[in-house]
Amino acid sequence: MDTRKALAFSGRIVMVGFGSIGQGALPLLLRHIDLKPEQITIVTGDENGRQVAAEYGVAFHNTPLTPANYRALLEPRLGRGDFLINCSTGVSSIALIGFCQERGTLYIDTCIEPWDGGYTDASIAPASRTNYALRETALPLKRSGLPTAVITHGANPGMISHLAKEALLNIARDTGHSAAAPKERAGWAQLARDLNIRVIHVAERDTQVAEPRKAPGEFLNTWSVEGFIGEGCQPAELGWGSHEKHFPADGRRHDAGSKAAIYLMRPGASTHVRTWTPLAGPIHGFLITHNESISLADYLSVGAGDNPAYRPTVHYAYHPCDDAVQSVYELASRNWTPQTSFRLVKDEIISGVDELGVLLMGHAKGAYWYGSRLGVEDARRLAPHNSATSLQVTAPVVAGVIWALRHPDRGVVEPEELDHDEIMDFIRPYLGQVAGAYSDWTPLQGREQLFAEDLDRDDPWQFKNFRVI
Repeated sequence: MDTRKALAFSGRIVMVGFGSIGQGALPLLLRHIDLKPEQITIVTGDENGRQVAAEYGVAFHNTPLTPANYRALLEPRLGRGDFLINCSTGVSSIALIGFCQERGTLYIDTCIEPWDGGYTDASIAPASRTNYALRETALPLKRSGLPTAVITHGANPGMISHLAKEALLNIARDTGHSAAAPKERAGWAQLARDLNIRVIHVAERDTQVAEPRKAPGEFLNTWSVEGFIGEGCQPAELGWGSHEKHFPADGRRHDAGSKAAIYLMRPGASTHVRTWTPLAGPIHGFLITHNESISLADYLSVGAGDNPAYRPTVHYAYHPCDDAVQSVYELASRNWTPQTSFRLVKDEIISGVDELGVLLMGHAKGAYWYGSRLGVEDARRLAPHNSATSLQVTAPVVAGVIWALRHPDRGVVEPEELDHDEIMDFIRPYLGQVAGAYSDWTPLQGREQLFAEDLDRDDPWQFKNFRVI
């Protein structure tokens, strides 16, 4: 692997949050950016990761950021030309972006976070707890000439949007579509329309196994437990395609904004959908809300509002590791009251692969999955302090940091607005096997005679056919 320093950086870096993503990103930052450990400060909310920080000689402060103290903690540590890397949960992205814009500081995060409790507070209306609402609070911060703030740039959201563009180009090539690679948003949307992309899934199957296995009363996960519980308790969300004929009975539209997405009046972690990956075959996944379900659907729209000329349906279809699935079922049985014990596994993982990609459906060849197959042993060989799941996040985080350093005055940007080939060139060596596979799978397959289901047999790509009732 090429570990040459990508560029020099003389400023300061503050990393907010130091769980699995922060710990996995730190060695990659030091590998690819010419900086010294003393330029980096970690500000986090617990002791998790102190030993990793000490291994690299990086300052570590266990002081949770709150609405009352974040300015006082960050002002002495960040100024013009410095960089804030937000890997936290429960710290407002909007507050940190606003702070960075005032200070002339660069910024990146992996999702748009509210302050602690903003995902799960039952007193907050469901529409206001959606990622759609959070995204709408970030979009007004898009002002030219301000320091670059790369938002929602991990694996998904983030890397997935770049994989989707490569997948579109691959399908175009394989179906004889002669158009050149688009240079702007309108061109990508028109390409997706020309190819008749009806549905895009973020189709993921994590088969990693840790020892010891999950215990009763414990939530086990291969990435942030708090993050998974938070987004799993948010309403299920999906970009709503122009081809959809059957609006869900529990679906709701938004009153303002792009109107590219809808939400369901139920948690994402209790909503199942059918999907497909090459290694796993047909699977049921959780329809967990993610920002790319909204941003990618919006980016690929031709026209706007409730009735665009074209828009694909876009959503996550996530089958986590088996012990995480059991953790989610136990969480649901507790009426979404979190378990008393959390365990984030990394070193305990003994086997498994995280198969993460985009599944594009409706085109001339049916369905096409394109993405990363990364095994845990390969991940550990490629980068210390990483699992297969974390490395698929940390490599895009560092790629986004480098992109921001090279383009420091772009203001707030979403993954779809970055140079996808530049990002992919950096992260590809960290993704294990990057593969594509065509399939004749549809959500109707194998359901012809088992039950008298209410299906749209004339159009397999309707959301009602994917949803598991």
